[in-house]
Amino acid sequence: MISSNSLIDKKERRFRNLVSLTIVVIYLLILAGGIVRGTGSGMGCPDWPKCFGRWVPPTEISQLPANYQEIYGAKLKGEVLFNPVKTWIEYTNRLLGVLSGFLVFATLIASLSYLRKDRIIALGSFAAFLLIGLNGWLGSRVVASELAQYVITLHLLLAILVVFALLFVWVRSRYHDWRIESVGTGKLRLLLVITLFLTLGQIVLGAQVRDVLDSVVKRVGYGERDTWISQLDWRFYVHRSFSIVILAFHLGVIYQLRKLNKKGHLTRLTDILVSLVVAEISTGVIMAYLGVPAFAQPIHLVLAILMIGLQFSISLLLTPNLMETNSVNPTSRLVKA
Repeated sequence: MISSNSLIDKKERRFRNLVSLTIVVIYLLILAGGIVRGTGSGMGCPDWPKCFGRWVPPTEISQLPANYQEIYGAKLKGEVLFNPVKTWIEYTNRLLGVLSGFLVFATLIASLSYLRKDRIIALGSFAAFLLIGLNGWLGSRVVASELAQYVITLHLLLAILVVFALLFVWVRSRYHDWRIESVGTGKLRLLLVITLFLTLGQIVLGAQVRDVLDSVVKRVGYGERDTWISQLDWRFYVHRSFSIVILAFHLGVIYQLRKLNKKGHLTRLTDILVSLVVAEISTGVIMAYLGVPAFAQPIHLVLAILMIGLQFSISLLLTPNLMETNSVNPTSRLVKA
């Protein structure tokens, strides 16, 4: 006979797996958004929610009306030209957006089982649902505004907030497995928060650099890729130089984390953070000195979001007052990291 505790454990494991899957899909959505931006596919579908007036986008120009440029050209200032690759890149991005919305909604429904035990988990799931709904609407504004930079930046920031909300739910739902003794972690938490905000600022500045790069590409074309970097303005040089500051703060965080724990979960998270920092710097160098290859741009963005997500998660693990539930005896949940 299956005990009630066993059923509860299975339900909690399913919930955690669902949250994990949802976070992965959100990161894939951010990657897809980066690919859309890097390949210039943002207007691959000139209308929303349909694409060239169809729920299933066309694969060849013969599937479009003869006057499609006249129909959609006014919105795009006469520059519309059907490109099936860009159309499907943009549409795949939209499909991932829909899938992530369904997964966040499923997470919200599944979190209702925590209402009595830990309603904060349900509230966090509800926050993620509201944020992704708002970001879905903002995605339509990206098309309506013809890729206005401030709308794209807000779209990215909201995606980061969705990630934060889901990471909060994920960490809190399994905090008893990852709980870390908080002795001497106050300064480390402050350093992590500062590093997080600096990294966020660097991401926003990088989005501004991307906007300037788009203008350069429109002016000189893809055939002059080697000259793109030299034509960027001061924002690129600030972004590049500020990466040294970001690196210094990360080194400080990594050093303090190494001092705090010699083995266990936190050490593994620290190792991942080190790998992300190295990979992020590498993709930045590749873009700056190898003509901004298209593959490096979305990877550079996703690595930055992974870094900031990991910073946020570690900060939560080092904040037991925020993560610990009242329904559980803390001493029974203590697992050394």
